[in-house]
Amino acid sequence: MSLDPRPDVLVLDVNETLTDMSALGARLTDVGLPAGQLPAWFAGVLRDGIALTLAGGRAAFAEVAADGLRALLARERPGQDAGPAVRHVLAALPELPVHPDVPDGVRALHATGARLLTLTNGSADTTRAVLDRAGLAGLFEAHLDVEGSGGRWKPHPAAYAHALRTAGVPAGSAMLVAVHPWDVDGAARAGLRTAWLRREPVPYPSALHPADVESEALTDLAHRLTPRAGRPGG
Repeated sequence: MSLDPRPDVLVLDVNETLTDMSALGARLTDVGLPAGQLPAWFAGVLRDGIALTLAGGRAAFAEVAADGLRALLARERPGQDAGPAVRHVLAALPELPVHPDVPDGVRALHATGARLLTLTNGSADTTRAVLDRAGLAGLFEAHLDVEGSGGRWKPHPAAYAHALRTAGVPAGSAMLVAVHPWDVDGAARAGLRTAWLRREPVPYPSALHPADVESEALTDLAHRLTPRAGRPGG
């Protein structure tokens, strides 16, 4: 089923939506941490960054991520100098690969005529580095991070408003694409249309605002956004 009307602007989340963060597991192993700690560490980074936003504070993604790594190292490797280990892990962020569907998917999304932007709680420079390596950065109009929203992390409405201001479109003309249900929920509450990228066989949380569309890959989403023959813009 195609989406009608199609969104004019697609705002793509980055961490885990475009990037394959499993590669960081090897970096954790390098510094003496179990690779299996990766999901808990990243979830903790999101929790603490979002909590800071809710409390009226602010901190950069790298700062919150470093704090989380120091806590893990203190538990798993007491007495180890955390500085070099933290730098070693975080240095891998700009070198992360994208998921296998991303190169063809981004090109297909671009070919639909939709305008593409990225929006991350991380760093726009990191996004640009990752997508440059994948040969995709130039297909996006802008790479945004939450510094442009006063440091307020998604799912705060100000983060999505920053993307809308940059694109110069009303909320109803934009669609957020994300793997995280909490991001989908936040964008929906901010008035954007939403697409949940279901990369794992898990149900969507019933307590959150549902996505307008679910896709298992960006290529599938692009197919749904492609105008059908005889229906320009349909």
